Amino acid sequence: MAEGRGHGPGRCGCCGADGGERGAAWGLHLRIDRGRLQCLNERREGSGARVFRAWEERGDREQFVESDEDAELLFNVPFTGSVKLKAVIVMGEDDGSHPSELRLFKNIPQMSFDDAAREPEQTFNLNPDPVGELEYPTKIARFSNVHDLSMYFPKNFGAETTKIFYIGLKGEWTEAHRHAVTICNYEALPNPGDHQLRQVTPQSHCIS
Repeated sequence: MAEGRGHGPGRCGCCGADGGERGAAWGLHLRIDRGRLQCLNERREGSGARVFRAWEERGDREQFVESDEDAELLFNVPFTGSVKLKAVIVMGEDDGSHPSELRLFKNIPQMSFDDAAREPEQTFNLNPDPVGELEYPTKIARFSNVHDLSMYFPKNFGAETTKIFYIGLKGEWTEAHRHAVTICNYEALPNPGDHQLRQVTPQSHCIS
């Protein structure tokens, strides 16, 4: 069942910040691993990555992504660390090309359209938002440890293709955990007089 509807500034306690503070809150675009970001069914290659930008730049109508063969769009958004996702903004045209539904999935790297048939973590009924003001709060408990975020837009308000100008992501980012691996070597034939544990310098591996 679809749930969660957007709200504009002033409608709840989370929207009381001024423009500068609010823009800073939507800074997760800086934590995206751009080299691995994917947009499936985009008409122009690379256009999907451009909708993830600063909140203050959301009004740039030259930067957008449009679907190709039908109305579906699927974004695979990998982060450079662990993210607690709190809200999203989806800005489109004030016409039938604006997406009407968003399904969020987490930690499914390189998700495909076939994978989108599974149960999402959260679904939103979207309202047309040509200015990028409507915020859709997430169920934070479900999005507290996100390394890969998939955003599936299955349909729009009746047009043949879907067009999106801006996607905003609000939340918190933490650096990926590093795990020290200690390798211990023992003598094959220990000498009781000088038997000891020899420890090699720990090796750190970045888990992303």
